[in-house]
Amino acid sequence: MPAAPVAVPVGVTLLAALQDAGHDWMHACGAKGRCTTCRVEVLSGAEYLTPPTTAEERYHSLGRLRLTDRLTCQARLQGGELVGRVPEATKLPHVAYLE
Repeated sequence: MPAAPVAVPVGVTLLAALQDAGHDWMHACGAKGRCTTCRVEVLSGAEYLTPPTTAEERYHSLGRLRLTDRLTCQARLQGGELVGRVPEATKLPHVAYLE
């Protein structure tokens, strides 16, 4: 995740909040929930996210998303604080990530 906290307004997707904060985030399908490139591994705060969408459930059942993964184009923060990280497979080569 970005080094500084990102404010996520209620009702806004994580992807939109990341982009609004100026962070480049992979999303190959145009934020339509049709791929898994925008996923984030949730380290803490999953209870503050909206329930998984139909698209996310489908990818979970197919084994393309782990249970700790969410699609940033689908998930919305309802309050609280979320801590996550970008999976190795979807890191962008021009972005410096914290470990």
